[in-house]
Amino acid sequence: MSTIGTPGEHEMVVRGAPPRGPSRLVANSTPTPMSSTTTTGDDIADTSPSPPLGDSNLRACVICGASFLVVFTACGTLFSFGVYQEMYESMAGDPGSPFFGASPASIDLIGTLSAAFMTIAAPLATAWTKRFSPRAIIVLGGLLFFLGSILASYSQSLWQFQLTQGFIMGLGTCFSYLPPVTVSPTWYGRRRGLAMGIILSGTGVGGLVWAPAIQAINARVGYRNGLRISGALAAAIIMPSGLAIDWDMTSKSRIREENARLASRRGSATASVWRRLWDIPLIDWHVARTRKFTAQILGGTLQAAAYYTPVFFFSAYARTLGYSPAAGANFIAINNACNAIGKIVIGVLADRWGRLNALFVTTLISALASFAFWLPSTLVPSVMSGRGLFITYSIVYGLFASAYVSLFPASLVETFGPQHFASVNGVFYMARGLATLVGTPSAGALIRSSAQVTMPEGYWRTTVLVGSLLAGASAGVWWVRIEKMRS
Repeated sequence: MSTIGTPGEHEMVVRGAPPRGPSRLVANSTPTPMSSTTTTGDDIADTSPSPPLGDSNLRACVICGASFLVVFTACGTLFSFGVYQEMYESMAGDPGSPFFGASPASIDLIGTLSAAFMTIAAPLATAWTKRFSPRAIIVLGGLLFFLGSILASYSQSLWQFQLTQGFIMGLGTCFSYLPPVTVSPTWYGRRRGLAMGIILSGTGVGGLVWAPAIQAINARVGYRNGLRISGALAAAIIMPSGLAIDWDMTSKSRIREENARLASRRGSATASVWRRLWDIPLIDWHVARTRKFTAQILGGTLQAAAYYTPVFFFSAYARTLGYSPAAGANFIAINNACNAIGKIVIGVLADRWGRLNALFVTTLISALASFAFWLPSTLVPSVMSGRGLFITYSIVYGLFASAYVSLFPASLVETFGPQHFASVNGVFYMARGLATLVGTPSAGALIRSSAQVTMPEGYWRTTVLVGSLLAGASAGVWWVRIEKMRS
């Protein structure tokens, strides 16, 4: 049975004990049995011996760096979609543009499809990573990313952008992003939170770099040439970086044995290849019937429904406060810079204080910030006051909401244990993708329904929706914590 992975947000089977002496990132190269989880608290007991120093540690650092570059590129461009959102909305009044008469919600569907299919296709991407190789799937992702960008640059209507820049680039992001975040956790011990924080900070650093870069390229050569240039650059980074990523020796040996057993039970070679493509493990229904499963999927889907809305609309909302398109792109960059910092710092703290505890606190702060800063910025009569509140929200939301991405997979391992992780995580992230597909367009529809779409007041319903969804996600995380302590 193959291991299903997670999007942006993935933690694999826990193995490897903490190294003796000073804390450090270490590679797990000694075959060890699967560890078990503790019954209370937020840490998984790592019981295998400390891995040896040497080439394996260097290899672990290479994996970390290469994974960071892939995440930096694939997710950085996704988190920069707000630049396109603002530009496409500004073209909605031009009869000669592909976006003439388009609503913010229909334009937002482009980015939403990309974000959603990054996670909806997670079970397929991670199964292929195990059946074939991480390198092959990452190269496939880079090619799809390039193909989607090129086709989008020639698109002539909104639905074509939704298909190319949305669906195809979403699959490219998925196949680029999932293998490194599936493979990487198997290389590290108790500092897994730090390692994954570094790797997943690529989403924030990528947005910090790509958002102003894309805005500048589009302003200079136009968005069509901008799509071609950014797509070529992305593929040129993703594919070579992917060639450096592979399973640790323990996982590779186990996967090779499992694939050999599966192959021995298949018939013809053609049927074997076909089954290797589409044979996806099903969920363990004994786990799915538990209350902690219900609580976890509730919190995860509510958070996903809200998560991308502020990021995608930052630039457009900044325009309602009188900022230029370049300044709007800078808001996305600021948010993504805080995103990167938050993932690393909170990842380190979560290793010490517990991942579920950190997950609850960061989600709750994200909800409170939406009500305390973004909502008032839409209602205050003073533009300067609104700007100050919005700047504060951009920073706070970037620091705390983004931490969910790196903490959620670790919380899955802690809650369900390594023995059940493979049967539940694909379902969780598919559900998160579907929630994104519903939540973000709904938020855009609330903006469109307002008569003041070009004013800050037109966004107040969306801010309430985002804050409410995040508050519900916080309640779900707290419920998970209660159920875990009872078990």
